Amino acid sequence: MKTLLALLASAALAATARAAEASWRFAVSGDSRNCGDVVMPAIARDARAQGARLYLHLGDFRKTYDFDEDMRAERGAKLTVGEYLRDEWDDFIRNQVEPFGDLPVYLAIGNHETIAPKTRADYLAQFADWLDAPAVRAQRLADDPHDRRLRTYFHWRQDGVDFIMLDNATLDQFDDEQLRWLEKVLEAAKRASDVKGILLGMHRALPNSFSCGHSMNESAAETESGRRVYRDLLQWRAESGKTVSVLASHSHFLLEDIYDTPYWNNKAAKDRGVLPGWIVGTAGAMRYSLPASRTQGALAKEKTYGYLLATVGKGGSAISYVFREVKEADVPKDVVARFGPELVRSCFEGNFEASRKPLPASCLDE
Repeated sequence: MKTLLALLASAALAATARAAEASWRFAVSGDSRNCGDVVMPAIARDARAQGARLYLHLGDFRKTYDFDEDMRAERGAKLTVGEYLRDEWDDFIRNQVEPFGDLPVYLAIGNHETIAPKTRADYLAQFADWLDAPAVRAQRLADDPHDRRLRTYFHWRQDGVDFIMLDNATLDQFDDEQLRWLEKVLEAAKRASDVKGILLGMHRALPNSFSCGHSMNESAAETESGRRVYRDLLQWRAESGKTVSVLASHSHFLLEDIYDTPYWNNKAAKDRGVLPGWIVGTAGAMRYSLPASRTQGALAKEKTYGYLLATVGKGGSAISYVFREVKEADVPKDVVARFGPELVRSCFEGNFEASRKPLPASCLDE
């Protein structure tokens, strides 16, 4: 019996070691208001077909300040403001989260989740099942066995990667409590031998990206705290020798190398440097024009829907990204039947805003 148990234990350890050495995939995108009920089921189907093991949503589930086009198409012109506000998040769960089936979905809060009358308290109540997912709860208690409080920001470790989801949904964030929490998480990840890299997911991009006019530069408090986080990440990478990825949405296009800007490339400033960063606000929201300085490149796309498919290298030591575009023909037939072909067509042929966001003064800092 002892020999059998020893063999079983050895086999289990070997299987765990093999799993840690294998590469694996996850999917990420954000901003699914407007036409997300049409686009997200297509994203979910393709992500599952590509073998993704989880999906990160970077915020802005519904419009809130007005009716989403997909909800209006399904519910009709008689949809009232009261009914919309009551049902919008349930609609998101039914039409955008449930299509992922048993694939874990992790949510970052966006600014539209805090548009009145919605509040963070409402968000915590509605999405408690996701904010207290088994991996998140286990990590929170591993960090502090007495910590039973749900937050709009959280992290968990998975196969070499520390996934960190942040809250910069309002113009006062990151607040001091979240900054202290993040810096503790970073310190622990630096020391942890099983963490080979970190991934930060958030709604707004950190300050002074190529999407500076629609990012954490939107307020002085966000600019200051966001730059602090960016510098923390630069220092963490230098001291740990591990990898960093920073993913955001908020701007409704796809853009790679968003921090390769004059501000972060300023060689005269000792606290500067370029972090790998992406914007992928392509899950159904009204699409925006690319920044004037970033209209070319394999990963610079406007008027597009889709998601980033990430491949985590062996042991979590590196993450590579490819964009999987969603086209009108990819929308599942049952979705077309539910919302109607006219709405689906208008989502792909229209749903675009050609203007660009003005640059705040902080975007001009050197």
